[in-house]
Order: sequence, then structure tokens, then C-alpha cells
Amino acid sequence: MNNTFLNYSVGDFLIRIKNTAMAGNKTLEYKAQKQIVAIAEELKKIGLLDTVKKEKEVLIVSLAFKNKKPVIMDIKLISKPGLRIYMGISEIEKKKGPSTYIISSPKGIISSKEAVKARVGGEVIAKIWY
Repeated sequence: MNNTFLNYSVGDFLIRIKNTAMAGNKTLEYKAQKQIVAIAEELKKIGLLDTVKKEKEVLIVSLAFKNKKPVIMDIKLISKPGLRIYMGISEIEKKKGPSTYIISSPKGIISSKEAVKARVGGEVIAKIWY
């Protein structure tokens, strides 16, 4: 496992998930951090990850597959350290299609579907197509 220091570990984690899916691999190991674990748990809740295990300082995730293809099609980072993007509930409700947003809200890391249910907005971390 590569333990190089990163400025934006959330973005790196999501891009690694995307690369793992594109390569057709099943599992990914990453340094366990509070926000990374929360994002992984949310992706599991949506059905994009199969398992999320935390062993000591390492987070081990396995991607969900359907018909021998990864469920995740693409991931696009929205917020970056130099430019944070926020959306209110009305903007989130307008977004339709086979994608979801991962949002950092006052209620924690949630999907756009949960954000609409809870009527909260927040920082949009990424958009995920499935």
C-alpha cells in the first residue's frame, strides 16, 4: 500500500475507486481516516461498494459488481481544496439521472437522495454515475 502524503485524500480515495473499477479490480486498500471511512460507508449504503472493512489503520473496500462489471461507471470530483462547491436543497432536487452526489452536510456524509429526504444542503464532494 502506498502511504505518500496527500493534500486532498478524499479526492485521491475517490479517484482510486474509479481507477479500480475501470481496471476491473475488486478491492482497494486505503489509509483509514474519519472522512474517508464515512464516504466509504455511504457508498456501501447506496450499493456501489460491496464491503467496507477497517483493520487497524487500513480501510479495505470491495467494489460492487453487476453482470461481472463494476456498478460504478464514473466519478467526478466537484469540490477541491482551492474551490469548494456548495448546493442548497433546491439545487440538489433538480439533479436527476443515473447519478448521485456525495455531500458533506451538517448531518455528515450523505448521498443526494438522503439530502433531499433530510432537506439539507452542503458541500458537494463528488458526482458518481452508476
